[in-house]
Amino acid sequence: MSLDHLWAGWRMAYVTSAGEGDLPSTLGPPRAADCVFCAVLEADVTDEERLVVWRGERTVVMLNAYPYASGHLMAMPVRHLRDLEELDDDEASELWGAVRRSVTVLTSAYEPDGCNIGANLGRAAGAGIPGHLHLHVVPRWIGDTNFMTATASTRVLPEALGDTWRRVVASWR
Repeated sequence: MSLDHLWAGWRMAYVTSAGEGDLPSTLGPPRAADCVFCAVLEADVTDEERLVVWRGERTVVMLNAYPYASGHLMAMPVRHLRDLEELDDDEASELWGAVRRSVTVLTSAYEPDGCNIGANLGRAAGAGIPGHLHLHVVPRWIGDTNFMTATASTRVLPEALGDTWRRVVASWR
């Protein structure tokens, strides 16, 4: 079986920093705990540049920079913590409210056929960033798995992140 190539040069920043907690240089160095999420939230850039679509008192919702599908959101506590058990009641309530609102917003913005909601708790469970608790909200369509996924193990995203950010922010309002 021959191996085909799909050029996706924008992924190099991720590929070369996966597992190291590194960020694109425009966002600055990670904080002492080497948490990519904390570094993004603390960076001196606009919410659009950091892909943040909503901020609460204790929770933030942002686009996944390496999405599974267009509109892929992550809701997380602002406070750096690893486990669900570490959430206080106010954080847990606001986090779950943000997840619920994310589904409503994505349904309005994209009209998906469904949504996946999930958390990968720990590296063994598939967490790419296991040190900062976060939940994924991913819109899904019946036709979003096609021959590229099935035969080439490659996901094709039909929308640029900037366009996704603008669409989601407009629907969040």
